[in-house]
Amino acid sequence: MLKVRLMGTIRDIKWFEKMLLRNKSIVVSELSAPYQIKGSKKNRRVYAEVERATKKAK
Repeated sequence: MLKVRLMGTIRDIKWFEKMLLRNKSIVVSELSAPYQIKGSKKNRRVYAEVERATKKAK
């Protein structure tokens, strides 16, 4: 599992979240709510927990 911090505008973060969720080789287990970044009115940060998708045995 990886813990990833995304930083940027709300629009950019939403775009990247969609990219993560569409990727079939990645499982997003958790996404936090956007947090304010001190000193910035424009940017936010979001934390995500991602894992590699495992192939199911037949």
